[in-house]
Amino acid sequence: MTPAPLHLGPERFMLDPLGALFWPAQGALIVADLHLEKGSAAAVRGSLVPPWDTHATLEKLAALLRRWSPRQVVALGDSFHDRHGSTRLMQADAARLAGMTAQVPFTWVLGNHDPAPQAGIAGTVAEEWHAAGIAFRHQALPAASGEVSGHFHPKATVQTRGGALTRPCFMTDAGRIVLPPLGAYTGGLDVRNPALARLFPRGGRAFLLGRDRLFSFPVAPGR
Repeated sequence: MTPAPLHLGPERFMLDPLGALFWPAQGALIVADLHLEKGSAAAVRGSLVPPWDTHATLEKLAALLRRWSPRQVVALGDSFHDRHGSTRLMQADAARLAGMTAQVPFTWVLGNHDPAPQAGIAGTVAEEWHAAGIAFRHQALPAASGEVSGHFHPKATVQTRGGALTRPCFMTDAGRIVLPPLGAYTGGLDVRNPALARLFPRGGRAFLLGRDRLFSFPVAPGR
């Protein structure tokens, strides 16, 4: 596994190929858009999908905790797919998440899918989290600088010998980082989509998630 270093102002972050951000100076692991219990939410609406998304997402989160041994975890919103997601957790998943929150303090930033605290989930709930002059929020503010966010589920496409390859990615410039989703059942928005491109009027850089490393390339300003 080869993380990629990235600076936001004077602060140095590490981009993890699993789609998380580690901040060594704060000992903080930053994740976004877990969308836990998205599968069960679909089932409630009559769309039957395999109910293993929470297990798969918690597997990734556990791997990140082992890799980085953070002093704190900050989840940037849409951690659960809806207001009542925590009430549908399977017993084993609930126990595993409880073990993680007992191991390290969690800050749950609220998102549009989970705009209120989840029942029975330990940790601090906040509209935003701020440290060292950087704002950590769910959805980016166009005029902001010094900001880390999620929400848009960025993805990008590159051409390979075998054809086009589309993968989740980090999208960055000198003033902001938009994280990919950690959730197993999450879609994506292309980095050239106007809703995302408007956050990067001068263009930026994408870091495409690979198996063990990240692949970086520039993204031109949107037209």
